[in-house]
Amino acid sequence: MVIIEEGFVFEKETHLTVMKTSLFFAGDGFSVYDSHGQIVFRVDSYGPDSRDAGELVLMDPNGRCLLTVRRKRPSLHQRWEGFLGDGWEGKKPIFSVRRSSIIGRSNMTVELFGERTEEYQIEGQFANRNCTIYDSAKETMAEIRRKVDATTNVTLGKDVFLLTLKPGFDGAFAMGLVLVLDQINGDDGDDDVDVEPTTDCNLSS
Repeated sequence: MVIIEEGFVFEKETHLTVMKTSLFFAGDGFSVYDSHGQIVFRVDSYGPDSRDAGELVLMDPNGRCLLTVRRKRPSLHQRWEGFLGDGWEGKKPIFSVRRSSIIGRSNMTVELFGERTEEYQIEGQFANRNCTIYDSAKETMAEIRRKVDATTNVTLGKDVFLLTLKPGFDGAFAMGLVLVLDQINGDDGDDDVDVEPTTDCNLSS
C-alpha cells in the first residue's frame, strides 16, 4: 500500500541497512542502504544546530524531501505526526504516532489518516533494535533487528541495524516510524518502548 511514495513499495521482502551517520549527538542523522549498497534514504544532522530538534525530514538519495515528522506539543502521550514533503505548516498530517499509555512502558500506536484509515502497533525494544510493526490484523509489516556481519558472524553495534520490509509495505513510511522511535528513545534514555514481542522472527543479514 502506498503511503508516502510508490517507488518505495517493494514487491519482495526487502532488507535495508540503517546507519547512524554521526556519534557526536543523540541521533545526528541516518543513511539507509539496500542490499546492493545503494543509498535509499538519508536524514541530515538534527543535532543542536538543526532548525528544530522536534522536526526531522526524511529525504531520498538526491535530497528530495519525502516526509517531515514533527513532535506535537503539548502531548501527554508524546505524540508525533508525519506530513508529506518538506515542512508541516498548512498541511494535514498523514499519520500520528503515540504511546498507547502515558503510565509506564508501553507499545506505540500508529494511526494512518486519509482516504484509507489504518492502525498499526509497534511492539518491542527499539533501544535494543528489536521491535516489530504490525497492522490491525496483527500481520507483521516491518521488523527492526540488530545486523550480523555475514563474513564474521559478529553482531554489529546499535548504530547499524536492519529494517526489514514485508512485500507491499511502504519503506518511506517505515523509515519515518524509525525516526520517531529514535527520537522517543533519545528522550527517554533507557526507558524505551518495552513490550515483549508476540512472535520470534529470525532475519538474514
